[in-house]
Amino acid sequence: MFKVKSLLVCGLVAILLLFGSLLPSGLADGGANHRVRNLHFGVSGGNVNDSTRRFCCSGTLGALITDGTNQYILSNNHVLGRSNGAVVGDDVSQPGLIDSNCNISTVVADFSGSANLGSSNVDAAVAQLRPGLMDSTGFIEDIGVPSSSIVNAAVGMSVAKSGRTTGFTTGSVSSTNTSVNVQYTAQCGGGKKFTVSFTNQIVITPGSFSAGGDSGSLIVTNNSSHNPVGLLFAGSSSVTIANPIGQVLTQLGAALGRTFSFGGGGGGGGSSSSSTTGNGRRPFIPGLENIMRTLPEQASDRALGVLESHRANIMVTPGIMGAGIGASGRIDGEAAIVIYVNKDAPQKPVIPDSIDGIPVLVVETDLFVAR
Repeated sequence: MFKVKSLLVCGLVAILLLFGSLLPSGLADGGANHRVRNLHFGVSGGNVNDSTRRFCCSGTLGALITDGTNQYILSNNHVLGRSNGAVVGDDVSQPGLIDSNCNISTVVADFSGSANLGSSNVDAAVAQLRPGLMDSTGFIEDIGVPSSSIVNAAVGMSVAKSGRTTGFTTGSVSSTNTSVNVQYTAQCGGGKKFTVSFTNQIVITPGSFSAGGDSGSLIVTNNSSHNPVGLLFAGSSSVTIANPIGQVLTQLGAALGRTFSFGGGGGGGGSSSSSTTGNGRRPFIPGLENIMRTLPEQASDRALGVLESHRANIMVTPGIMGAGIGASGRIDGEAAIVIYVNKDAPQKPVIPDSIDGIPVLVVETDLFVAR
């Protein structure tokens, strides 16, 4: 989640907007259009109480979901639910506090509930949409209306997202079935730090795929269907971490006692052009659908079986922040156990080149933190 000191908001926001204008054109508007009043999703927003005397925080209002009767904004617990601290009925604004000088802007929804952060294995929450204040089709800025059909992530899958800070970006899934330890803070801008452990998460590269403030973004397939894949919630300078979207809907449903789904009418045939289509949908990036190669299921399953036998010991090793299944990079179709190591750890863990015949790929990065 993005945070700044209240007294410096105006200057910092101006710098961010300038920075956004300098980003490559492949990032659409670089996020600038996501940080103002915008009826689409994939834009700035958050709980209006997410502030302290020195800081205010905001994230991304990721997508529209429904329980068949009402429409809800989908985002993270730490964006809408203040990390288990929100009260049902709390106002949710768009844009968020960070983009309105730490003042409350347009209230577009009311916090409805969240999956418990720490026990549900997801960082997810919903807020019931107030009629007429956001696009009721679920249109996501720079993407369009996502498909109502979700898909499971696979190593090598090309994905896209639209978020408050970096706007529209694309990347690929680098590991699945990943255990990660993610650092949170108890309140906006500080307070006691605590770590939440997650399993079965999705890791995406490159590092430019997201940044602080993009938390809550819906990750979709980078093709004309834009099928929901994951919910962005954390990362480091080199990777982004997401909850599998199926698990998000299941855990939210269990917490709130209802069934959630994507109700948009997406999945229509997008153009293969790199420009935006007539209905405002950003099509897939041309060519990627031809080179996107995922790991063979048999190779992934064998590597996963080995990882499961050693996962507990790996994750308690000092300096290791995550472990999942990815591609070895040596032989086409060869799976590997990917181990994420804190590059700033006082002592580097000793990691073998292979485990039970499965190659090990070590990725050194900085701390995984909630975004």
